[in-house]
Amino acid sequence: MQERKIDRVGESYYEVRHASGLQIFVYPKSQSHSTYAIFGTNYGSIDNAFRRSGETEVTRVPNGIAHFLEHKMFENEDGVDTFARYAQTGANANAYTSFDKTCYLFSCSDHVYESLEILLDFVQKPYFTAQTVQKEQGIIGQEIQMYDDDPGWQVLFNMLGAMYHTHPVKLDIAGSVESIAKITPELLYECYHTFYNLNNMALCVVGNVEPDKVLALCDKLLKPSQDMQVQRYFEPEPPSVLKPRVCVKGSVANPMFYFGFKEDAAHRPTVQQMAETEILLQTVSGDCSPLFRRLLDAGLINEASFDSEYFEGPGYASVLFSGESKDADAVAAQILQELERVRQDGLDPELFENAKRSVYGRIISGFNSVESLANGMIADCFAGRSLVADVNAAAAVTKAAAEKRLQTQLLPQNAVLSIVEP
Repeated sequence: MQERKIDRVGESYYEVRHASGLQIFVYPKSQSHSTYAIFGTNYGSIDNAFRRSGETEVTRVPNGIAHFLEHKMFENEDGVDTFARYAQTGANANAYTSFDKTCYLFSCSDHVYESLEILLDFVQKPYFTAQTVQKEQGIIGQEIQMYDDDPGWQVLFNMLGAMYHTHPVKLDIAGSVESIAKITPELLYECYHTFYNLNNMALCVVGNVEPDKVLALCDKLLKPSQDMQVQRYFEPEPPSVLKPRVCVKGSVANPMFYFGFKEDAAHRPTVQQMAETEILLQTVSGDCSPLFRRLLDAGLINEASFDSEYFEGPGYASVLFSGESKDADAVAAQILQELERVRQDGLDPELFENAKRSVYGRIISGFNSVESLANGMIADCFAGRSLVADVNAAAAVTKAAAEKRLQTQLLPQNAVLSIVEP
């Protein structure tokens, strides 16, 4: 077990590649009153086409199957619901499927190792039948229809649909009623044995735990996996956007918008590039920026909803601005105007330093949250990044580097505006 020291916060965590193939991270926090554990696989909604090691043909599966599989993992052959098992230890359990990963988790203040045993046990025991799959198709079908009526979900996926020609990030994570109707127990087992291979998974435990006890449980419960590699497969994605604007009617009191900038995603950004983008966005559009003040004074945005983020994953990357506005086209025009001005004049030195301190402070404060730490560690693991590098990168960003980043990001020809209006 290798100790990883984080000098800037004076703490350490432990990392080990278990004999089973699983990557394990344990971050002890002896003063913490709660513990958070997450057991995840590098498999999400974009993985509807893939090639396993030793294969030449691409395997294609129905859209939404990763999310469907997540739902089904909580059922057991003995009929005992997993949540009922957690109820006996007092843990709060959950799971989620994102574009690029599926994770099972719990938080608790007591009985940590008993809860961890449940987590390691049920995720390694798939059980699917035709009858239970058919029942779940009805349940998830209703969930899909519910999200179809959600304006927040609608405005995001309309933007992704306008931005991407072929990449599956444009597809709903849960799939469609038609696609999940094609899911069978055999397909679920095939995806499970492909992606729930321990060599493709990670475990993160953060809180009041002892690394040796976590490892002992892993030795007892983890089943060795065949060292199989899985290659994601995507159709070629043109660099251009599909269309620059999409506007639909929805059930909203105030119009909602996403304004995104597509960028080249042939390679995932480095930790340093991620930090540069985050500080750049905070400088240009954060609460203290001239752009934010102008939009607010003009009544074009409100403080509660306006936000920006760097949205990236395997084969996709974009910078997103979002919020509510009576005139989203005017907001988009002002953002473009400000970006052009900064490209020509450079970043204001004082605003940049304030933004850098703000981003760095947010990263450091995240070390107080066991949930934030565990989720960050597993995301870093699957992206080939590390927690130590995240902290150091933010501290190392220079004004010149952020300005250089702006020359390849947030380009007007790559912009897409999505609006849902009343």
